[in-house]
Amino acid sequence: MSTDVSQPPARSAASMYARGSAANMVRSLVVIGGFMAVLFFMIPRANTVSVPQVDIDALGRQVVADTHWPIEVPQGLPDGWTASNVRFLPSTGGLKVWHVGYQTPDRRYVAVEQTMDGTAEWVRAQTNRAPKTGTVTAGGRTWEVYVRDIKTQNSLVNRPAGTGHLTTLVTGDGSVADLTLFATHLVPFAG
Repeated sequence: MSTDVSQPPARSAASMYARGSAANMVRSLVVIGGFMAVLFFMIPRANTVSVPQVDIDALGRQVVADTHWPIEVPQGLPDGWTASNVRFLPSTGGLKVWHVGYQTPDRRYVAVEQTMDGTAEWVRAQTNRAPKTGTVTAGGRTWEVYVRDIKTQNSLVNRPAGTGHLTTLVTGDGSVADLTLFATHLVPFAG
């Protein structure tokens, strides 16, 4: 009786690249880095972000038709000011708010917000509870100035006496001078 003892197949010597040396790791990282660099330079990227066109007139006509409010929009702003958003939504205390936002030439944000008979609670919320620091005159109106340094936000507020009037707020991270310029250019919407 003969026993056939099979020998396991002989193993071939492991490749020198499979041995896991530090030099092999560095070579692998260089190759991967090269691929990443090629991908980085092949994929196009935008250098600037363009602001989409905003249709203030369409929403403005709808708001005036629905509410009969004498809403305002800026007109004749200097070059470089661009409309960035417009909306009419409920806000603090259930008040409906007409909002039109603009980007200044130096990339700051300034907006006008208007609501009928704005309450003190609404003004506090929209100014981020900023302290009143004084007044300015712009566009033939006196505006209360609110400055909040912690979270940069400046605001101008015009609240006519009595009821049945729009409370107008000009607010954003623009300077008080930017807001005053913006307020000077506010005119009744005539869409």
